[in-house]
Amino acid sequence: MEKDIFGKALLDHQSGNYSEDIITWTNISDKDELPLPYLFRDYSEMPKLEQKALQLTKGKVLDVGCGSGSHTLYLQDKGFKVKGIDSSKGAIEVAKQRGVLNAECVSLLDYSKEQFDTILLLMNGTGIFQEVQQVASYLKHLKSLLKPNGQILIDSSDIKYMYEDEDGGTWIDLSGRYYGELDYYLSYKGEEETPMKWLYLDFEMLKTACQTVGFHCEKVIDGKHFDYLARIY
Repeated sequence: MEKDIFGKALLDHQSGNYSEDIITWTNISDKDELPLPYLFRDYSEMPKLEQKALQLTKGKVLDVGCGSGSHTLYLQDKGFKVKGIDSSKGAIEVAKQRGVLNAECVSLLDYSKEQFDTILLLMNGTGIFQEVQQVASYLKHLKSLLKPNGQILIDSSDIKYMYEDEDGGTWIDLSGRYYGELDYYLSYKGEEETPMKWLYLDFEMLKTACQTVGFHCEKVIDGKHFDYLARIY
């Protein structure tokens, strides 16, 4: 059971109690700080991929994993009808405090109320799929939430580079699990969250998964660091 440490950190920042950042690490990477203010960024501070996704947004919008509501708020201010969902209770509380009009604490697979023209999954949106074998079922569920001619805008990274040694060789164990399937750890103020599975999908893998459920998938742009934005329709 998750302790919602992420939500606690967001609530601290929102209520003016910001004193330290979230620490994250994975089974293949060392500890790293996730600065809390970054999770409250405005449009000008967002990476190019996120800005592009927001520019391509149309119609009625579902923002999956909305966090503190940064993307939702930007679109709301532009006049879009946006629904933000997140499995973190604290995140949804913060999003509402920041002015998100329509936010609900619910996981993606448990959400089936209405359909949308654009579904956003940003900040490594494929992470929510957890494992390669679950991608197709998540995509099928997303399909059920799309209106005719709707689109999904999702970003991820090809993290093969994390397995390279200094002379350029890679040490991926091909007999093991897909290299983008990571165990993700998070701590805040000394308290550790229950470890999560987190998935980074290379574009070709995403495209293939989309084809198996009858979706088209095109790459919109590449980011600066092995990341990309894709449009699924």
